[in-house]
Amino acid sequence: MTQDSTFHHGDAPNIASIIEMRDIEKHFGNIIALAGVSFDVRPGECHCLLGDNGAGKSTFIKTMSGVHKPSAGEIFFEGKHMDFDSPRDAMEAGIATVFQDLAMIPLMSVTRNFFMGREPTKGRGLFKRLDAAKANRVTVEEMRNMGINLRGPDQAVGTLSGGERQTVAIARAVYFGAKVLILDEPTSALGVRQTSNVLATIDRVRKQGIGVVFITHNVRHAMSVGDRFTVLNRGKTLGTAKRGDITPEQLQDLMAGGQELAQLEGSLGGTV
Repeated sequence: MTQDSTFHHGDAPNIASIIEMRDIEKHFGNIIALAGVSFDVRPGECHCLLGDNGAGKSTFIKTMSGVHKPSAGEIFFEGKHMDFDSPRDAMEAGIATVFQDLAMIPLMSVTRNFFMGREPTKGRGLFKRLDAAKANRVTVEEMRNMGINLRGPDQAVGTLSGGERQTVAIARAVYFGAKVLILDEPTSALGVRQTSNVLATIDRVRKQGIGVVFITHNVRHAMSVGDRFTVLNRGKTLGTAKRGDITPEQLQDLMAGGQELAQLEGSLGGTV
């Protein structure tokens, strides 16, 4: 597995990348959650971040999306040095995160969940009011663009499948101008058919020139849509590989600590 992107302090930012995280560390008191992680995502690319539970994936995406400030390291966005003080800063720059526990209200309509406080209005001053027709039209169109035909825009989000709810959140982020879309384990709780729908949605998003960061511990799902793969283990990256340069078995091995086991076998003369 080659280190696809090796950074050195003082290097110019990678202009080809939308976002570049360089030597990111995050400490919580004495606990080191991230110990110098480098990662970047380019327009129209799906860069998969793989790792088992406790590898540091959640801390990393929270640092990328402005929830945590890094203890050390640099973040570049579109070639400029960035310090996000809050998730709102990151969102305004164009970084959208779709978390596992989707922030949706099941009894409300798909349209209301799609806009969530950013509904289009018409009229001015005292006559300003919700433009329901536009909101409904946009919701139906954007969902159709993602391959989902709603029964109607007033359909309750709670009646959609898990995969369809993921797609609502993804379509919403794309409509509101996401340049980088971070997907946190979007397929972990889904069945086979719903998973394939979400993976198809990721493919559609990537083809629009948006950079996708796909966090997963499922090698098969990653291999089906990923362009590059970075494995995180105990707060460190074990390297980045391009599609075609690594097999699913090698990726699985890295995630499971196979590399550490091989080193241990070597040092003990193969007695492990």
